[in-house]
Amino acid sequence: MQHFTRNESIWPAGCRLRYHVSSREADYQAMTDVLTVEQPEQFPTEHAEFLIRGPAGAIECSVEVPDPAEEIPATIIICHPHPLHGGTMRNKVITIIDRSMRELGLRTVRFNFRGAGESEGEHDDGYGETDDLFAVAEWVRRTRPDDSLWLGGFSFGSYVALRAALNLKLGQLITIAPPVDRYPFESLHHPECPWLVIQGDEDEVVNIDVVRNWVDSLKPPPDLVVMKEADHFFHRRLMDLRGLLKNGVRDQLPPPASTTGIQ
Repeated sequence: MQHFTRNESIWPAGCRLRYHVSSREADYQAMTDVLTVEQPEQFPTEHAEFLIRGPAGAIECSVEVPDPAEEIPATIIICHPHPLHGGTMRNKVITIIDRSMRELGLRTVRFNFRGAGESEGEHDDGYGETDDLFAVAEWVRRTRPDDSLWLGGFSFGSYVALRAALNLKLGQLITIAPPVDRYPFESLHHPECPWLVIQGDEDEVVNIDVVRNWVDSLKPPPDLVVMKEADHFFHRRLMDLRGLLKNGVRDQLPPPASTTGIQ
């Protein structure tokens, strides 16, 4: 397996990998709502976008809340794909993770890594991005101290999520299309939480055989779900991914807040 230093590109020369946003997402991205400069001292009670303080400057965040009748005491932070190839928190796979988790009753937090969107700083091959994630997790812990903390990530974001998971107390980890042949995943072990790995069998970016071998090498192995006829971006399969995500983590959901006394 090839290893990469902090200063080397992890994508092959000539790679045309791009993370596109849909026209609807592009329209949403172009909205003129002014971002809140000062980070909220409380978790918002409705959709909000704002900046929090991070190690490289401001971090752009977007939060969603579930229907009050469905909410459970859990919050998931979702990590986007490679920013140098167009990956942002508006990516289709990221937004489908957001939607599926919110439908299960979780609060959701998407954010842009350093250098992406309105977030300040420069790309750091996963090292600084892990620090960005820790900053977001610290804000969530402060504003939702009684919630179970979950992490999710797609492609590059799955690598960052796994790195951070080894140093956080989590209720669930979700990694989609982890690029195990492009990053030193072999140096990372199984975090102390349930772990779901989702991989498309027609992924043109991440080699499914390498993912299978890596999963088998972990003790204990995470739950691997292979989606048939799914490429890296899950084109035409996003709704199927939504259902798979919900079914894959349903057993790990904490009981509703009304039964635990948490408000």
